[in-house]
Amino acid sequence: MTIDFTLSAEEWRKRLSPEQFHILREKGTERAFTGKYDKHYDAGEYFCAGCGQKLFASDAKYNSGCGWPAFTVPADAEAVDEHRDTSHGMVRTEVTCSNCGGHLGHVFPDGPPDQGGMRYCINSAAIDFEPEDK
Repeated sequence: MTIDFTLSAEEWRKRLSPEQFHILREKGTERAFTGKYDKHYDAGEYFCAGCGQKLFASDAKYNSGCGWPAFTVPADAEAVDEHRDTSHGMVRTEVTCSNCGGHLGHVFPDGPPDQGGMRYCINSAAIDFEPEDK
């Protein structure tokens, strides 16, 4: 599903819940350990809550203990974009959906060394989950 990411703020507000709008469009974050996918380990795929683009697969998800869903790698390298983020007095790498530009979270170089060493720390409200067909 492809959406024109030049939607107005009002159009985005109609598509998203208030929490999703705050995170995806205003670069907000949910409180640690409160998101529905933090401790979620069912088999399936995770999609952008803003546009439906596939972002992560469950086999890349792991328990990092950070309080947000953590993944070692995107489902496809082209699914996310990374940007330097110097907000809040920190230097981090922001992760956004490459299709709609929605803020997803941040990526850090402290993930499992045997799986590439990256930790994609993603807000639950920024993603939707579809279970694997059984």
